[in-house]
Amino acid sequence: MRLQGKIAVITGGTSGIGKATALRFAKEGADVVVWARNKAKGEAFIEEAKAQGYEMIFMPVDVSNFADVEQAAAKVKELKGGCDILVNNAGITNDSTMKKMTPEIWQSVIDINLTGTFNCTKCISPMLLEKGCGRIINVSSVVGLYGNFGQTNYVATKAGLIGMTKTLAREFGRKGVTVNAVAPGFIATEMVAKMPKEVLDGMIAKVPVGRLGTPEDIAAMFVFLASDESAYVNGATFSVDGGMTV
Repeated sequence: MRLQGKIAVITGGTSGIGKATALRFAKEGADVVVWARNKAKGEAFIEEAKAQGYEMIFMPVDVSNFADVEQAAAKVKELKGGCDILVNNAGITNDSTMKKMTPEIWQSVIDINLTGTFNCTKCISPMLLEKGCGRIINVSSVVGLYGNFGQTNYVATKAGLIGMTKTLAREFGRKGVTVNAVAPGFIATEMVAKMPKEVLDGMIAKVPVGRLGTPEDIAAMFVFLASDESAYVNGATFSVDGGMTV
């Protein structure tokens, strides 16, 4: 129960890594608030969590909309009295080569992945700073470290999150709030599971441990970074990728 008594806001928390993180944080004793855009999916997840013995709160939030985030943060303050942990996990892909990428395709990913992280951090961080203790975890990607064909927009956001993490670590660290990033590798999410077998086999061949990661693998790293055990870890980016970047 490493997160006993902690209040955690997890964005994009109804599927994949976000869902696994919400469940793991609840198992570790955290009071979990899940933000995501899809209300029906969010309410279904809350019922699923309840069936497993975990009580959570879901709020429909579009992280790209500052007013929406500001309102949701105020609701967290009202209901919970504050926040201790923010996991900036909400993200999308909209892939295209530069030749075919339109301004709309570019902006759609920037708005959620990068501006969304700014919005959530801007609105939630005052609660952490008020307590003089807290954790912010930004979800980057290994492609943010080495690039990836056809993902200029996505890679730009994930590399940007690493830079944001380093800067916020300098600003917030002296006030008791640490900021770190995690760069997942190939993770077996619902989206990945729909890929052709030959594509999946090619992905696995690039991973030294010989398998795709699971959302639970990433959630385990988040637990450490969210806990008191990580008090001297600040401004770092952790590749959780089975050795892909070795």
